[in-house]
Amino acid sequence: MAPYNKFVMFILFFGIILPTWVVGKPQVPCYFIFGDSLVDNGNNNRLVTFAKATYLPHGIDFSSGPTGRFCNGRNFADFMAEHLGFTSHIPPFAFSNGSDILLGLNYASAAAGIRHETGRHLGDRITFNQQLQNHKLTVLSISDVLGGSDLASNYLQKCFYHIGFGSNDYLNNYFITAVYETSSMFTVEEFTKVLIQQYRRQILKLYNYGARKVALHGLGPIGCTPYEMSRHSSNESCVEYINTAVQLFNHYLKLLVDELNNNTRLQNAKFIYLNFFDMSMEVIQKPSAFGFRVVKSACCGTGLNNGALTCLPFEVPCRNRNEYFFWDAYHSTEAANKIASRRTYLALNESDVYPFDIYHLVQL
Repeated sequence: MAPYNKFVMFILFFGIILPTWVVGKPQVPCYFIFGDSLVDNGNNNRLVTFAKATYLPHGIDFSSGPTGRFCNGRNFADFMAEHLGFTSHIPPFAFSNGSDILLGLNYASAAAGIRHETGRHLGDRITFNQQLQNHKLTVLSISDVLGGSDLASNYLQKCFYHIGFGSNDYLNNYFITAVYETSSMFTVEEFTKVLIQQYRRQILKLYNYGARKVALHGLGPIGCTPYEMSRHSSNESCVEYINTAVQLFNHYLKLLVDELNNNTRLQNAKFIYLNFFDMSMEVIQKPSAFGFRVVKSACCGTGLNNGALTCLPFEVPCRNRNEYFFWDAYHSTEAANKIASRRTYLALNESDVYPFDIYHLVQL
């Protein structure tokens, strides 16, 4: 993109579009979120699982304190709701009531994956298939509220859908060889293709439930998380074999976006890809350009890089949280989430999204 065009986009973004986050009606009638701990906002709170964030210091910078978000403050979905013009955060499915559903719901669950067995060693979690079943119930409820399936269908096709899975299928499945058999059953490439095939079927099921404007969350550099670096790295460098697997998944996910967009049977549907890997690597490689000082260690944690054990109850986190990219052993800080949401909502770099950004998706 030419420098002049970037400057124009910058002025449009901060001079015209930004105020719509505060005043006016939302750009879409509802926002539905499917995923894992990167966007979970409380669905795991009542589950029997190690994968929950119901205690301080999680939420230390969030207005309501600990809510189930794996972050010091707002997660990616919270910021995206603000960008889209919603005046409140999208509620978790587990705590929703009748008045919530027309504005959307968050179904995300920490430790969840594309595959049903992913994350089982951590306890209960709501897999993508289960999240789809929960959404099916929501669609039926919306049909009742609006007075019929046709009215519900017309309503839902105007909504925005964000899907983010795959990290746990590697982090809490394939690469835990002592617990899961997938690494002995498949090569990395075979496993990735199997994942994408299942993901495709699940996404098409969501289409059948009315989704038409869909953003698919590419995987970030898992090999650069404090957890993986504490386990594998002796020189504070990212774990390349893990990042190679992640990049393979992202490659096939981007091809899936093309396939879905070229499928003439998927009427009025559009899918986009969010390039979290390259965005994150840009920050990790040039942290000062984005206001960060620490990108290899977690703000809250124990051991090497504060990544050997994730953030424990009432542990004292770092004070300068805005200068850290990672909040805990796996998850990003509010400051990092803010940057990622802004860059995917209205992309100044063409490589951040494909084929276009969320702002243009929701205008369709």
